[in-house]
Amino acid sequence: MSHDDVEFHVADCAGTPRVFESFDEAAGFAVAVAATGKDDVVIDVVIWSEDGARAYAGDDGVENYNEDPDASVFERIEIKVNNAGRVP
Repeated sequence: MSHDDVEFHVADCAGTPRVFESFDEAAGFAVAVAATGKDDVVIDVVIWSEDGARAYAGDDGVENYNEDPDASVFERIEIKVNNAGRVP
């Protein structure tokens, strides 16, 4: 899914924010960052309009967006990786 009014923000290992146009790209990057051992890796979903909210989450997304259209983050997804080590 890609829409001009939807962004996915993920901080890299140095804490520098990166912006992605698709969830798939952001999720892959977030998992890679989390796999390095960094704690508190999140994907912040940023929605800039009702159209963006509809594209991301349908009518429920529009309803949630309209509850607080000035929210800095529409949705935060926490990413955690558990390195279980070698498997014999």
